[in-house]
Amino acid sequence: MGRSHIKKGDTVKVIAGKDKGGSGKVIAVLTAEDRVIVEGINLIKKHTKVQDQGGRAGTTGGIVTTEAPIHVSNVQLLEGGEPVRVGFRRETVQKRRPDGSTYAAERSVRISRKTGKDI
Repeated sequence: MGRSHIKKGDTVKVIAGKDKGGSGKVIAVLTAEDRVIVEGINLIKKHTKVQDQGGRAGTTGGIVTTEAPIHVSNVQLLEGGEPVRVGFRRETVQKRRPDGSTYAAERSVRISRKTGKDI
């Protein structure tokens, strides 16, 4: 469990597993399990039961196709359609306290290892 190089909304390419070569947008990042859910990748069929909660609140049963999480090590970030390795750089920024005074703090920024530019 560490700092993840993938964030929600990133476009990633699958580099290992049954969906190798596929790409999609990250829907969710599960940091505790080091897993990500990618749109259209690792699709599973889930059998759901009819839940009768009275009136129109119940859900209908059937087989639902949904995305399952995959490990973060099996995906690689895409930047401009090209796969890139992710690095981090610390930047000093000015932050403001509620009383109006400012102070210097450090912030971590993702960078492309290939170009050195911010992602």
